[in-house]
Amino acid sequence: MVYLDEFGHIGPFVSKNDPKFKESPVFGLAGYIIPLEEVRSFGTWFYQQKCRLLKFEIDRAEQHPAVWEKKGASLYTVTNVTKYQQLRATTNRILNKIQKVGGKTFYVGVRKTHTPETASSNALYHAILREAIKRLNDFCEYDAPDNSRFLMALDEHDQHDQLLTTASMQMYGGETPMRHLIEPPFQIQSHRYQTMQTADWLAGLVGRLGAIWAEPDQYPENEVFRTYFEARVNAASVRSGVRTK
Repeated sequence: MVYLDEFGHIGPFVSKNDPKFKESPVFGLAGYIIPLEEVRSFGTWFYQQKCRLLKFEIDRAEQHPAVWEKKGASLYTVTNVTKYQQLRATTNRILNKIQKVGGKTFYVGVRKTHTPETASSNALYHAILREAIKRLNDFCEYDAPDNSRFLMALDEHDQHDQLLTTASMQMYGGETPMRHLIEPPFQIQSHRYQTMQTADWLAGLVGRLGAIWAEPDQYPENEVFRTYFEARVNAASVRSGVRTK
């Protein structure tokens, strides 16, 4: 089972200080691969970690923690990572747990180079999705145990129909169909799924790393993410990368 969420920003990027196009220099999908039989227990484990780490915020929200979520982009800030040792420890526990149950982290993305006039958010998302499916299919073909297959869950997206079309065409068509993908990706509401919230947290972390990988001069403050997490993320990852050139 594969859970993926977006990292970075889908829109064009000019510079960190541009008045309009300043959100992130990268865009991609990140998350993790986990054996199907481990999904239920892992979701429970993550739920417990989330409740422990963010108890103050959950209590203040007056909402059941099963449907309360903290977005990864808000959780993984320079201030939070620098200040809270508990966040750093929980992140490493998540990475360790994924590997312990036979899973891997996974991410694929790109440094955005199109100008605002030529950028196409839809084309970018579709290209990243196709690349993710290809890499995951290759993982099943060459790296995983024999006869490995995968299902893919994505966070909700407003281009749902077009994304399904792209995935279906790649799954069944062309000279090299993606034979290890069982069904086209399905989309779920992240606040209802602890497993997707995990992917969102990982995407938030990879988004911070991707920014400094792509534009180190503009994001020197993100060095803290490299210090604490880069080696651990890469050690847990398979067929992953952010193209920065």
